[in-house]
Amino acid sequence: MGPGDTTPFRPKPDDREATLLRLEALAHLMDSAFLIPGINRRVGMDAIVGLVPIIGDVAGMLIASYVVNEARRLGAPRWLVARMMANVVFDGAIGMVPLAGDLFDAAFKANRRNVALLRRHLEKTGGLRPNEIEGTAVRLDG
Repeated sequence: MGPGDTTPFRPKPDDREATLLRLEALAHLMDSAFLIPGINRRVGMDAIVGLVPIIGDVAGMLIASYVVNEARRLGAPRWLVARMMANVVFDGAIGMVPLAGDLFDAAFKANRRNVALLRRHLEKTGGLRPNEIEGTAVRLDG
């Protein structure tokens, strides 16, 4: 079996893009789906559900762990999976502190951080087409 072969555990590049788009949508819902009027801050379901003591924080950690598991399934190296898990554990541990943890939850956005880490890794290793063009734009007036 060669390095380009796919298995159910190593998706094809097209599947990687679809998975990453799904993870980005989930991260948006969990971390920044709603705009708080007046202060122009975005929060997501993680911050809202986190208001329920312990149960909300555990639910948020489980969903964030799904993102990490998908990263592992996409072939992320152990060091990246460990860094993503550290973000989840840090967010969950601080989130359990009443009130201050909820404010931290709204600001830290572990899911968006983890999906950005995964996208950057996949783009650098060639597992995914770059989402944006690198370089400097030059305006040509004709």
